[in-house]
Amino acid sequence: MNKIKVWLQEIRMPFFTGTIVPIVLGAVVAFYHTDQFHWGYFLLTLLGGILLHAAANVSNDYFDHLNKGDDLNKEFVSPFTGGSRVIQKGLLSPREVLIGSLLFFLAGSLIGVYLAYKVHIAILLIGFIGVVSAFFYTAPPLFFVSRGIGEVMIFLNFGVLMTLGSYFVQTAYFSWLPVVASLPVAFLISAILYINEFQDYKADKEVGKNHIVVRVGRKKAAFGYLIYMLLTYISVIIGVITDVLPPWALLSLLTLPLAFKAIKVALDFYDDSMKLVPANAMTIQNHMITGLLLCIGFMIDKWM
Repeated sequence: MNKIKVWLQEIRMPFFTGTIVPIVLGAVVAFYHTDQFHWGYFLLTLLGGILLHAAANVSNDYFDHLNKGDDLNKEFVSPFTGGSRVIQKGLLSPREVLIGSLLFFLAGSLIGVYLAYKVHIAILLIGFIGVVSAFFYTAPPLFFVSRGIGEVMIFLNFGVLMTLGSYFVQTAYFSWLPVVASLPVAFLISAILYINEFQDYKADKEVGKNHIVVRVGRKKAAFGYLIYMLLTYISVIIGVITDVLPPWALLSLLTLPLAFKAIKVALDFYDDSMKLVPANAMTIQNHMITGLLLCIGFMIDKWM
């Protein structure tokens, strides 16, 4: 039982909302668009996405241990930043963490292969992009986060591709509707990663993890967080104005007050790790609630 608790800590389950929200949104958009909803495929998509998310979290811990990033990190604020710390606490060996990540990747990939067999082979392409992006996010030689494109990878994988992939599993064809619908949650999941990088700034800089916050410094980067949050709502408004999104998608604007609170905290306390924590938490809450409101908006529009 102790080992199970350690692994639950290692995979960082509370952050699985980053996968659940876009997959649920993609399935809801598919139902809205086509009246199709396959529960079996939906649950398999959800399980496969969660397994790959777990794999990404675990492999990130392993490679952040290898490059000493987590070992050197003294400003981390659990559970938001600094990894799971299970290696640093001696609860799991690096070898166990590496093997665990590979097993999670394998399990998630097998589900993807099955869905590709049952629905369409194009699912393999989406899955391949996701696996490569997740593993090489911190793994050499690609080490995407060190190239300043980590936020872009998260935007694409945990925003656009997961929503589009979930939609495709239900319908067996692609559409621009789930892509546009995914933009608010894509900006918000990128904002989650972005704001969490502030506490990791010093350690990441020391080990060459040159994401945007490291490249421009915390003070300037705080305005980048403001941009992410504003783009979230701008994407909804433009989607409705252009008649791509239903008018009820504007329900997602109800999270604006929460966004403004988080922005104020980020701009005021960008260099204070502990006082910045409310912004970390509120960004995650915003992602969940905005995604839920988008789903509700699509369903209300359909029923009306």
